Amino acid sequence: MRVVIVDYGAGNLRSVERAVARAGFEPLVSGRPEDAAAAGVLIVPGVGAAADTMRNLRERGLVEPIRQYIAAGRPFLGVCMGLQALLTVSEEGGEHECLGVIPGRVRRLPRGLKVPHMGWNRVRQRRPHPVFDGIPDGAYFYFVHSYYPDPEDGSVVVGETDYGVTFASVVAADSLVATQFHPEKSGEAGLRFYENFLTRFRS
Repeated sequence: MRVVIVDYGAGNLRSVERAVARAGFEPLVSGRPEDAAAAGVLIVPGVGAAADTMRNLRERGLVEPIRQYIAAGRPFLGVCMGLQALLTVSEEGGEHECLGVIPGRVRRLPRGLKVPHMGWNRVRQRRPHPVFDGIPDGAYFYFVHSYYPDPEDGSVVVGETDYGVTFASVVAADSLVATQFHPEKSGEAGLRFYENFLTRFRS
């Protein structure tokens, strides 16, 4: 099974690559649309701003391949910016159109808080999901972000976290899963998260 990690110019690719390999899978880091389209599992990680992310995805011809891949119900994992890019619009630095896969907005964390929200925080499991197998409710994961996803449909939220506001830290629908935290930087719980996600689609 080919696990393709999308390279659109953002950082953190190598730590994701190592986490996938630790889970027993062979990762391919690629910015080529044809590799994304042919993936057995597609992972979009990332750090940075929504405007830069969407511009880079467009310049590399990746927007439509990613949308079509997800629309076909194929296994997809978004990490941090890879989650925020799924929503309709981001309010970061104005209003920026995102992929529109999950209706909703990306909003700034409440004023008065230290931003970015950086470090370890708990993820409360709103409902059971296979990605949480062997991970206790309230486990700590590592976050680095100043904006948070606010999906219109609360049923897609399977994990949530508190930082001045309660926000969606894990969303899931069919074969799509996305996290606001960085599992690859989250120790054993994060590695288990990758393993749980990837082994669902082993073939």
